[in-house]
This record gives sequence, structure tokens and C-alpha cells, in this order.
Amino acid sequence: MEQLTDEILMAKVANGNLDVLKILFERHHKHVFNFLHKMCGDRMLSEDITQEVFYKLMKYRASYNNGKFVSWLFTIARNSLNTHFRRVSSKTEDIETIDYKVAIQEEEKQDYSDLHLAINKLDASDRELVILNRFQEIKYEELADIVGSTPGAVKTKVSRALKKLKTIYFQNS
Repeated sequence: MEQLTDEILMAKVANGNLDVLKILFERHHKHVFNFLHKMCGDRMLSEDITQEVFYKLMKYRASYNNGKFVSWLFTIARNSLNTHFRRVSSKTEDIETIDYKVAIQEEEKQDYSDLHLAINKLDASDRELVILNRFQEIKYEELADIVGSTPGAVKTKVSRALKKLKTIYFQNS
């Protein structure tokens, strides 16, 4: 089963074979955690939401429509983070406008690299695109599915976000 594609494994989960979910979890929980952690900077929150993502994957398995699994997974992760911040925020804001501040925990108070500091200065939508595309290696087509856009528009937005990142990075160096 380990050699089967994510899409085949998720189809098995959607048909009730929940044991297969373990394989998907093992393959992807670190990617989901890393994305969430880079977006919010809070290790414990990222762990909690990662668990929530896989719970939702199981709970809403019947809604999986045989599309690209990684796109579906990161859409759930993105929406879960957005929902969390909506719940704790006194205003209803979406992921595009929430100003994520990095909550640096004690064990992470070592040096943040200049690159990570620059990434954290990007607005949330640009940071999300850079993290998903460059760190999680999600292709433009899949990223377009995740953010509800076209591959061409996403490519342009990623390019602009990278230019902003470059400017911020070299201003701080």
C-alpha cells in the first residue's frame, strides 16, 4: 500500500478503509505542520491544527472527489487556520487580512535567519504563497486550486511576493 498514490489511498479512505489514513498521515503531517508553523509561528497551535486537519480529512472523506489530494489537504489546512483566527479574533477577518505575528517560543528564541525574518514581514497572503510554493513545493496548478485562482494568476502573485521578499531581505541585510 505504501507505493500507492495519495489519490488512490484517499479514495480507499473515502470508501471506508480508515486504516489507510495512517499512511497519508505519515506522508503529509510534517508538511502540513511546517506550513501552519511558518504561517502562524506557534508550534503548539500548529500541532493542534495539524491534528484537526487529519480529523477533518477523515470526517469529510465522502466529500473527496478524486481530485489532487495535496490540493485538498492544504485547502483544509488553510481553512482550518483561517477558522481558528476567526474564532479568536474579535472581528471576522480572513487569512488575507489577519496580521500574523510570530510568537517565538522559548526553545525557538535562537537566531531566526534573516530569510525567516523577511518572510514574516510579508503580508499573510504573500507569505502563504511563498511558503506553499517554495517550502512545500506545491506547483502553481495545485496552488491555484488551494487559493481559488488560476495557475497564471498564482504564478504572477508568487513572482510579486518573491520580489517583495527580496526587497525586504536586502533592506535588512
